[in-house]
Amino acid sequence: MIDQEKIIFTGGSGLLGSEFKKNLPKINYPSSKDFNILNYEQMEDFIQKGDYNLIIHAAAFTSPPKVDQDPLKALETNIIGTVNITKLCMKHKLRLIYISTDYVFKGDQGNYKEDDPVYPVNKYAWSKLGGECAVRLYDNSLIIRTTFGPNIFPYERAFIDQWTSRESVSVIAKKIIKLLDKGLTGVIHIGGGRKTVFDYARSLDESREIKPISIKEVNFIIPKDTSLNCEKYINLIEKNL
Repeated sequence: MIDQEKIIFTGGSGLLGSEFKKNLPKINYPSSKDFNILNYEQMEDFIQKGDYNLIIHAAAFTSPPKVDQDPLKALETNIIGTVNITKLCMKHKLRLIYISTDYVFKGDQGNYKEDDPVYPVNKYAWSKLGGECAVRLYDNSLIIRTTFGPNIFPYERAFIDQWTSRESVSVIAKKIIKLLDKGLTGVIHIGGGRKTVFDYARSLDESREIKPISIKEVNFIIPKDTSLNCEKYINLIEKNL
């Protein structure tokens, strides 16, 4: 059993954090005012006032087109912020779980395993890979590469030519929670089966009409197939239930 009160979750107001609160309400979800990942001294003060053993780092600047417009914010939040979190965990010997993305892969083959070469095709993914580089320097850490969206698809159109392992945030949150007490380190992929974003969107609500769109119709770079091979997770968790 995990002790929720010994866990800090960054990005608690985000999509994944909001879902975690429904399942694990006693985790500490400090706001950025109280636990600013760009203010190392403030985080130090916060840590010293409690008894913690794990940080789940989900705070991030996640919109690829917005990152293209403001790469400095991505540099600060996704790279420098993650460096600060990693330094904090190193100093205080806290376990670290870093929420990364399937977008670290080039997207030209799909079914990516944990040890496959990474090659981001947009600035958002490069910034998340920069965070991974920091976390990799800390042995007591786990990088979770995953992809999720709201429980209700938020757009009227969905890509018919982009393949993914995306699941709703409620599904992914529950899968991550099953890992928390395993003490796993390294990298693990979490997601569902390979499908187009269009099929993913329709699966959330089959009665709703979702219109198709091509990745060629948008003005930012999207990897074509970042579907994840999740056999490691399946063998570790789902086959042992």
